[in-house]
Amino acid sequence: MTIDQICDCVYQIVLDIQQQHPELLKEKYRTTPWHTPHNQSVFIKKLKARLTQAEDEEAKLINIRRFLEILLLPSYFTQPSFGELTQTLQSSIPPHSPSPSPELVSSDSSEAVPSPASVTNNSPGIAILLLDAENLQLDIETEKFLAKLCTYPIQIKVAFANWRSLGKKDAEFHSRGYELIHVPPGKDSADVKMATVGSSIFIHYPNAREILVCSSDGVMTHLYNTLRTHGFTVYLVRKQGDTITVLNSDTNQTQRHCLSPPPEIPGLEKFIEQIKAIIRLEQTRTGNQWVKLSKISSLFRRQYQTTISCLVSYHCPGKTVPDFFLDYPNEFVLHNLPEQSGLYVTLFEMYSSVIAPNPSASTESPDLNSFLNTKIKSKVELEQELVKIVKRLMADSGQTSVPISNVGSEFCKQHKQGITQVLKGLNISVKFITFLKGCNLFELKKTGKEYKITPGNFTKEETQNEIKSTPESITSFKELEKVIKNIIETRIQVSGAKDIAVNDVKKEFQDQYQMTADACVKKFEPKSSLIKFLRNRPTMFNMALIDQDYRVAIAKELN
Repeated sequence: MTIDQICDCVYQIVLDIQQQHPELLKEKYRTTPWHTPHNQSVFIKKLKARLTQAEDEEAKLINIRRFLEILLLPSYFTQPSFGELTQTLQSSIPPHSPSPSPELVSSDSSEAVPSPASVTNNSPGIAILLLDAENLQLDIETEKFLAKLCTYPIQIKVAFANWRSLGKKDAEFHSRGYELIHVPPGKDSADVKMATVGSSIFIHYPNAREILVCSSDGVMTHLYNTLRTHGFTVYLVRKQGDTITVLNSDTNQTQRHCLSPPPEIPGLEKFIEQIKAIIRLEQTRTGNQWVKLSKISSLFRRQYQTTISCLVSYHCPGKTVPDFFLDYPNEFVLHNLPEQSGLYVTLFEMYSSVIAPNPSASTESPDLNSFLNTKIKSKVELEQELVKIVKRLMADSGQTSVPISNVGSEFCKQHKQGITQVLKGLNISVKFITFLKGCNLFELKKTGKEYKITPGNFTKEETQNEIKSTPESITSFKELEKVIKNIIETRIQVSGAKDIAVNDVKKEFQDQYQMTADACVKKFEPKSSLIKFLRNRPTMFNMALIDQDYRVAIAKELN
């Protein structure tokens, strides 16, 4: 590839970034009209001058990186597109030219990647372990666990950190065969360094077949995807509580390793009863029906010398602790208060008597004798009251179904007592969910992690008169932003996850508005889609491609 061809290639990369991902450009260059002949000429002229002064191909690659650093934010160099550009430029080097140094990866030669001199093209495949030691530290037992997952032996181990801040950890890791790369202080220094080194690992280790990316930071997802595009088997290694999780890029399967394995693993039913017993004791001690999840975890660990997360990993592979509680709605109710930190749990049998958790106040169970004061004296009257509540909630929310927890809460607000107590007063000895399933006025469906009530024998005219949400009610991009944001926030709150699949957003939107989200976006921008809509609002939404699945979260507001 000639210098002119290289300049044209780099120019086209920057032009594409401005059109598709302007957030990767430094602010002062985002509005520069790069497509004009004048700016194109200036761009190519300056880059060509840098390349012409370079003495060899290696120096040219270094100058390209430094030139791009003037225009682009550091986050670009963790993108798959940078890895692809690196590979394209590398292929332009003549076959007998020396391999480029790690300077293309980092302009600081004092932090170069360890030399792979002992690895030749004729040697068998190897596995490489990349470790962000600032937010994840592996012990020897965990390394053995990781080695068993790999097809090839782990021959190269590289750890990234500001070693001055980690005491004697550098000596420990060095004694275990790690190559150490030091980074300056900074929140993302180790992440960025690891991502840039990892994105060009194939250049320095041609015999590498498997890469273990060990970091609990979400930004490593970009490196994970970049390495996959180069044909590596990639293992994304993270720590969640006392559990190490490993995602295999080839099989999409997750393996788990408990850092503190329990001395005895109880059966699932016994495990649930152990948690319920701890919740009851804490409710009795505090007089508050809602117990903070972190408190339950602490008490469980103290009593059983193991953690809830370890047992959840054993019984329900792939589930988090909040997922576990949400999977058993007949046993537990999980709640997240916006004004409070952390999640709160109560037993389902108590939930009907609690409107909402109030950690600072005692919640006493109502006297069952108070049922005598209620206006509801029969099963038919109870069903009719529930119909009114469901209709009202559907009209207020604009949705075609409502969670049963919302129905129970609304009933409690209106009647000052829970549905469970009313059922007992009517001598109906079944749980609320069972009662609803047997009522022909409703249909009960499980959506995600929760049960929702949908109209059963409501007439079509009644339902349409009550529901206000229609595609026509969205008349601008601003309104569409609010709708999408509300769907994402609600789904994340229900699931307890940090983000959700974009496909789930599409499904929820269609359920609410009887119209696809893509079609609604096209009303305002014919050539757009929901994916582009979310991607073009980086200050509002965070988008990531994980395992060929787009996921989205609400962007954190900048102070």
